[in-house]
Amino acid sequence: MAVDTLGLILAVVVHRADVQDQDGARLLLEQMRQGFGRLKVLFADSAYARSGLADWVRATFGWILQPVLRPVGIRGFVVLPKRWIVERTFAWLGRCRRNNKDYERTTRSSEAMLHISMINLMSRRLVRLKT
Repeated sequence: MAVDTLGLILAVVVHRADVQDQDGARLLLEQMRQGFGRLKVLFADSAYARSGLADWVRATFGWILQPVLRPVGIRGFVVLPKRWIVERTFAWLGRCRRNNKDYERTTRSSEAMLHISMINLMSRRLVRLKT
């Protein structure tokens, strides 16, 4: 899942469990190619810095894939500010019962339910702003 700085979904790809996250990231970024040409820097979990993904992103799209790293020398739980944005989005989407369990039969319907859940979240916020 790719989100903006507010935690709103930019793109979603749901794939089978036998697809590595780095390969799934490539599918996600391919999906983002058309609508997000103004992007410059993408923040990602440190796991995506491996396997040459950052070089592929730079060569293919001209974007910089910046891994969010843990501070050196600190042990235990640490809130990573940029990483927290996408985790917060996962928490919002997890509050929708249909996303909490894997009810969908296809990956496309799973993606659709994530979009529907985000539409619901955004529309509730807009209504709250108007009143």
